[in-house]
Amino acid sequence: MTLSILFMGVIVGFLVGLTGVGGASLLTPILILIGIHPSIAVGTDLLYNSITKLFGTIQHWRQRTIDFKLVKMLAMGSIPGVIVAVIFLKFFNSFYNNQEVIIKHALGYVLILVAFATLFKVFFGHKIKENRWQLKSLEEKRGLIITIGAVLGFIVGMTSIGSGSLYAIAMLYFFRMAPAQLVGTDIAHAFFLATTAGILHASMGNVNYTLVINLLLGSIPGVLIGSMLATKAPTNVLRTIIASLVLISGLKLI
Repeated sequence: MTLSILFMGVIVGFLVGLTGVGGASLLTPILILIGIHPSIAVGTDLLYNSITKLFGTIQHWRQRTIDFKLVKMLAMGSIPGVIVAVIFLKFFNSFYNNQEVIIKHALGYVLILVAFATLFKVFFGHKIKENRWQLKSLEEKRGLIITIGAVLGFIVGMTSIGSGSLYAIAMLYFFRMAPAQLVGTDIAHAFFLATTAGILHASMGNVNYTLVINLLLGSIPGVLIGSMLATKAPTNVLRTIIASLVLISGLKLI
């Protein structure tokens, strides 16, 4: 089992480094499909994501490609959204004992959403024209930003998916940012979001720490290798294939 998890970490890390497609949308459904309980898969993935996003945040902080004001505004909505999601799961598990079913179905629907969001970014991301939202200042969009943070934060707390992919699509449409700054801001916010959600799920006993360590040992070299090959690979073709696989996984979970 340890060797298979290590290998899984390598493959997921490699694909993330190669294509930039979110690790959670690949890893969480795989963990469930190999027999890990949905709640454990979500909690484990969140803690794993928190650690991986930390390294990305440090690198982008050094490069000064993080808009911390936007990170703060998104977090004002996303952190409460995550807390509400975890309380919601705990409440349903206490009264109806169906936490696993809720997570599994929520995962399925969110995976379908992420798959379509990824395909949208591949085929139409470069065609998004400047709109009235992009022309407004952050203060003028404060309510919108907090709302986006809260809604997507709730989704992340429920499923572990979307801390990167869904926020990236929202930022692409609503904000006028350089590509490097968009990525850096997205990763920095995802770090704070995944860390909060990971801690909350850990407090409920939803984290397999041995699994986290094995996944990290595999994914770190995988990400490095994938990143080195990224410039030579047909990225959009690979993203389309991965999005299709994520879509199939979502339908299977439903």
